[in-house]
Amino acid sequence: MLLAFDDSHKEHLSFLVDLDPEVLNEFGRISMNFIRKGTNPKVFQGAAQKLGVPVETVQHGVEGLMYLLTESCKYMLSEIDFQDSVMTLGFSEETRATLLALYLDNQREIRDILQEMSMDLPHYRDLEWRFDMQLSSRSLRHQMAPSILLRLVTEDEGERSTTIMETDPVNLVHMTRVLESALQEMKSGYCRRIARNIK
Repeated sequence: MLLAFDDSHKEHLSFLVDLDPEVLNEFGRISMNFIRKGTNPKVFQGAAQKLGVPVETVQHGVEGLMYLLTESCKYMLSEIDFQDSVMTLGFSEETRATLLALYLDNQREIRDILQEMSMDLPHYRDLEWRFDMQLSSRSLRHQMAPSILLRLVTEDEGERSTTIMETDPVNLVHMTRVLESALQEMKSGYCRRIARNIK
């Protein structure tokens, strides 16, 4: 899977393309501090004075690198996918190697931080189902009324809850299609941008 970057992120990361590996490592250190503790305008000012560029350029570069690292960790990109994603931005081979090392060295820590920041919503634990068929009743001798009984178990902060649902096959097929459509929609660039902004 390759990361999709919109124009603003490409512009922010373009500042890093021509930096020396040592300076890029310093940007990586600043980005990691940004991920851990939040922004520090004094750091941006100091780096901007050393490089002779506006403070906003440094800030955007750090934010772009932070975005690259967090998105790569969120989607657990392999080394090859990470390098291919970075290659589309025009980084040299040496710069890509520096970014890859930064990504691999900090991957676990970033994933832990993202896990702590995520909302703890109820999540799936177990699903049991039973198929029932009513073949006849006193008033209707030749009828077929299929139903599916579902027992859904979810967990929220270590506490499990059970929900019992009953549906017919037509509704179940419809629900499956809607859920599959929602999952496909979540993979679109538009939804990923919204999810990023919510966090």
